[in-house]
Amino acid sequence: MTRSVAITGLGAISSLGESVGEFWSSLKAGRSGISPAGCNCDDSALKVGAFVSGFEPVRYFSSDELALMDRFSQFAVVAAREALSDAGFDKGSSSLLSMGVVVGTGCGGKHTDEETYRRLYRDGGSRVHPLTIPRGMPSAAASMVSMMLGISGPVFSVTSACASAAHAVIQGKMMIECGMADVVLVGGTDAPFTYGLTKSWEALRVVSNDTCRPFSQDRSGMVLGEGAAMIVLESVDHARERGADVYADLIGVGMSSDAGHITKPDVDGMSRAMKLALEDAQMGPDMIGYVNAHGTATQVNDVAETAALHKVFGEYVRSIAVSSTKSMHGHALGASSALELVATVLSVKHGCIPPTANFSSAGDGCDLDYVPNEARYRTVAAAMSNAFAFGGMNAALVVRSHNPG
Repeated sequence: MTRSVAITGLGAISSLGESVGEFWSSLKAGRSGISPAGCNCDDSALKVGAFVSGFEPVRYFSSDELALMDRFSQFAVVAAREALSDAGFDKGSSSLLSMGVVVGTGCGGKHTDEETYRRLYRDGGSRVHPLTIPRGMPSAAASMVSMMLGISGPVFSVTSACASAAHAVIQGKMMIECGMADVVLVGGTDAPFTYGLTKSWEALRVVSNDTCRPFSQDRSGMVLGEGAAMIVLESVDHARERGADVYADLIGVGMSSDAGHITKPDVDGMSRAMKLALEDAQMGPDMIGYVNAHGTATQVNDVAETAALHKVFGEYVRSIAVSSTKSMHGHALGASSALELVATVLSVKHGCIPPTANFSSAGDGCDLDYVPNEARYRTVAAAMSNAFAFGGMNAALVVRSHNPG
């Protein structure tokens, strides 16, 4: 018998704050974390970003610990600590011995890479930091979460661009369902604000130079962000046995591949992932009250996602609230779908749908209820969160209000 999966802990660090509480307060208020770019972007067209401003690693880590950690790993550990504490797991808990960790990242340790190349190519050095490889490897964040929190079950990383965290969540759900683990800490992290990476995003010509306006007529592109979010997944039986508080149940997941263009989204690929998630959840389209959209604010994505929603939900789509929280926390790449799942879970828990901030008027091909600029308070029994990545890798997650029975 397949085991049901509950969400019992949340952690987040983003441009909206260094905790879930700050994150959720900003989302409810429609308050954007997008600000002018710093010195890394002086000669770049990338003029704005969603930065974790004021982040002081020494508040969270010793100097010895920091010597081992790229910025993306620091974010992951901060969010993981909050999520485990929120779920009621102490560092010495016996549950940590068999707990799993799956962390998604789209970039890995870019700050470490940047420093290495600066030493070699700009400064003419012949040696680099001896910990360059373990700091910068994409799996470093998962390893540091395991080491610093004492988690010794299955630990690994997932990298699938902007769907990385959603794929990590799906892996965790599968591990619990098949009995490999009772508890899995899942999520995503990225810290992309390095000179080389911002210049690379500039070259794609999809970034905005002012702000993020998903689904709006005057949208001008995506805004890069950084941060991490971690989620504690737990079998419902295990959560019940230890008396854990449950935010929501993770009841459906779907994955697909476009098998097409490496950057252009495909309506059929998007819709397949959503349909598979509904089938896994054993839900009809009319049972979803809210969709947290991928919603990047690029010209192509927003129209394609709107068309895919029409294809999946039919006429009922006009009764569904759809919003993009990227309008506030930016596109944090491999961390985005984890941040968005946290937002989706809290919308179900608290009956509050976060808005699409900066919304002006609906763009051509964008004809849904995008919850413009102000949060909407109403009961949300079930919700979907979408993630559609470069390379045509798609994922959809369905959560439902917890049923203690």
